[in-house]
Amino acid sequence: MWLTVYHPQHTPTYDLLIRVGRMVCPATGVDSPGSVAIRGDRIVAVGSEVIGSSVKVLDFPDAILLAGLIDLHAHPAKSGSIFGVDPDRHLLAHGTTTVLSQGDAGADNVETYIRETIEGSKIRVKLAINLSSTGEAGPGGCFERLEAIDGAACIAAIERFRSHVWGIAVNVSHHCCGATDPCEVVLRGLLVAEQTGVPLLYGLRRPEDWPLAEQLRLLRPGDVVTYCFRRTPHCIVRDARVLPEVREARERGILFDVGHGRGSFDFGVAEAALHDGFTPDTISTDLQRGHVGQSPAHDLPLVMSKLRAAGMLEHDIFRAVTAGPAQVLGEDTEIGALKVGSIADLVLLRWLEHGEPLIDVTGSTRAGGRWETVATVRAGQLVPRSES
Repeated sequence: MWLTVYHPQHTPTYDLLIRVGRMVCPATGVDSPGSVAIRGDRIVAVGSEVIGSSVKVLDFPDAILLAGLIDLHAHPAKSGSIFGVDPDRHLLAHGTTTVLSQGDAGADNVETYIRETIEGSKIRVKLAINLSSTGEAGPGGCFERLEAIDGAACIAAIERFRSHVWGIAVNVSHHCCGATDPCEVVLRGLLVAEQTGVPLLYGLRRPEDWPLAEQLRLLRPGDVVTYCFRRTPHCIVRDARVLPEVREARERGILFDVGHGRGSFDFGVAEAALHDGFTPDTISTDLQRGHVGQSPAHDLPLVMSKLRAAGMLEHDIFRAVTAGPAQVLGEDTEIGALKVGSIADLVLLRWLEHGEPLIDVTGSTRAGGRWETVATVRAGQLVPRSES
């Protein structure tokens, strides 16, 4: 990177000008060398040659410039969640400029969550509010007690904090539900979702408890199924083919998210699904406290690299962390694209050809080679690497 700081006699045209060897924007079809100019918190010019002076000029001839990465499933939380990580340190500094919390807060603690984590962070945080009023506050499953679901309180919280709440987190895994009937949990979640007009972020139940076809039939267009490349206790492929009920769900408008996490990404499943033409709509980390301290860091560029190793096309990968999740969040007029008027959230990535082997949650490996974050810009401001 080269940094030039100008001190002209006249007012500069831009606050920040970034020139790169390659900029990629699936939303607009751009894939070429070029520049992006920023004034305040907005992109004001994009092109192969941007004319005008700037207070700061950054040159990255060997990097790829994308709109800021969007992680649709992680656990940003400064307090109150057993899974929570500091979002600025563990997400923003690694290239993610927008993150969706998967159920870290429920109706009982959503106000605190908004004050401390959403309003107290530089990164943009949206919330899939937990159907359980307590969120992920305790060590037990959030739906072990059916009484933890207070539909009226959840509706009131969504209506009060609608600008922060995207949808409802409903994970009906055995761990979350214990002996509670998972179908009853989903039905209560759907009732809240229908009354508030928001989608579900859904975690599947193992099929021996409840057939996947029956679960998927309850979901609606715009609902998101996460953990889509898990092998156990549920799996979307059989005999190297994607299950018919999964394809039917996609045809109805159900979306599928990766949600890597600590137990939900299997190279074999991902490779089989991709070979069968099933590409995830979004790629996410499910970053949580147990990932802190890992090397390399469990961040979105690393998960993107694993999808590339599994055979996902680069253009599809870039879409699944920019334009795709921006559209899912209903924020595609503001984020997810390199276009004039968008918020100036940007990431610069560099490909490391000879890296350590990539490892899935079972210990299976694929040849190295991965993206790393070179620089992040959030709302027009360069993010210090010291936050990583």
